[in-house]
Amino acid sequence: MSSYTLVIGNKNYSSWSLRPYLLLRHFAIPFTAQLIPLFEPGYDAAIRAVSPSGKVPLLIDGDLKIWDSLAICEYLAERHPGLWPQDPEARAIARSVSAEMHAGFMALRSAFTCNIRRRTPTVPSPEVQADINRIAALWTECRAQFGQSGPYLFGDFSIADAMYAPVCFRFQTYGVQLSGAAGVYLTTMLATPALQELARDAEAEPHRIAKYEPA
Repeated sequence: MSSYTLVIGNKNYSSWSLRPYLLLRHFAIPFTAQLIPLFEPGYDAAIRAVSPSGKVPLLIDGDLKIWDSLAICEYLAERHPGLWPQDPEARAIARSVSAEMHAGFMALRSAFTCNIRRRTPTVPSPEVQADINRIAALWTECRAQFGQSGPYLFGDFSIADAMYAPVCFRFQTYGVQLSGAAGVYLTTMLATPALQELARDAEAEPHRIAKYEPA
């Protein structure tokens, strides 16, 4: 089995880095994390020295470099069984909701930036609330249709849960309250050991990015 290196940004801020990081941690897949603090002097050159896209995350497997969170997760799924649901229909929907997260929810991402250690209750704009409503509906539908065998979107933890993990942190940061199955799922995710470990790491990080730390 290869020994992976995952190049990431700050655990507190880099939501895209968190997705493959949490997937690897949850499934206890051995890897080394190489953290490049974002927006520090020389960070751009440091990232471009290793990443073809000039962005994080980046998975290094020997001479192979894979960039983009979802591409990394797909690569890992080809090498480690169980990262996607086994059932073909469930797997197709898991891929669909993951792709929707990957490409959408721009209003939420823009207004509710990732800052895991912060608590800033905020009234969402109508555009952000629409994104929240869609996410809650997705979670509710996945749990009802495919989640009966366990506590996650498709029963067992999968790439789909990793893709939505940063949203769970955002909801916690900005005081978003969800009801019903979506609220239960949010509580479950935030109590997941890999997420709790990451939250502790984020709290302990010394790096502070001014634009993400409003007074």
